[in-house]
Amino acid sequence: MKKTTLFFVFSFLILFSLGTLAMVTYRPTLKKQLSETYTSLLGLTSENDVPEEPVVTREPEEIFVVPELEPFKGRLSKDAYDDHLSAGEIGGVGLIQDEKLLFRYLENESLVEVKTGEGYRVDKLTHSHPYLTPKAKKVLEELGKTFQAQAGGDSFFTVTSGTRTLDQQRKLKRRNKNATSGNSSHSYGVSFDISYIRFNGKKAFNYKAQKQLETVLNYFQETNKIYVIKERKQNCYHVTVR
Repeated sequence: MKKTTLFFVFSFLILFSLGTLAMVTYRPTLKKQLSETYTSLLGLTSENDVPEEPVVTREPEEIFVVPELEPFKGRLSKDAYDDHLSAGEIGGVGLIQDEKLLFRYLENESLVEVKTGEGYRVDKLTHSHPYLTPKAKKVLEELGKTFQAQAGGDSFFTVTSGTRTLDQQRKLKRRNKNATSGNSSHSYGVSFDISYIRFNGKKAFNYKAQKQLETVLNYFQETNKIYVIKERKQNCYHVTVR
């Protein structure tokens, strides 16, 4: 190749390089495009291509609005016990065989403790535990707020039974012939009993308070939140959250 040709080729390469350098220096967008092109051609991953952490969005918790209810004058419907069991099997934590399993559910927060709240109090429990699933606890709190709105003031009802292990249910059956034979919906973490002779810390028959409680239970029953059975021998309403 002649010297003249080599000179022109060499001069062209120098001018092209200087032009490219100038464009990259003064045009950041072009610089980025060229960088991405080179990176793509070389099969490299740019540090700007690191995937971002997914944004986890939590659905806002539903705000419960206490309903205004007309006094319930009828008789509270009795739901079949099979419906209570089905609700326990579907919405509960599974059949709680013993306390070891019970406290395992408590540790991973599949069950949570219930004590006292607006419109309700939990009695000192001897044959069950004051634990429910988070959903069941939420419904209990809604029942309490609605009852207090119906009864007025600082009125409250009393929860007399919570979650039982299968072992506790068997022992209770030996002591109390009225206790359910076999599996109980109490052993799934979604059932509790509400006394209809204990209101505002007093154990006595109170027809007015009982009807106010039935007004609330009927509403929650009709809106498909709970199943209810009135247990006359135990003086309580057996409630299972659906």
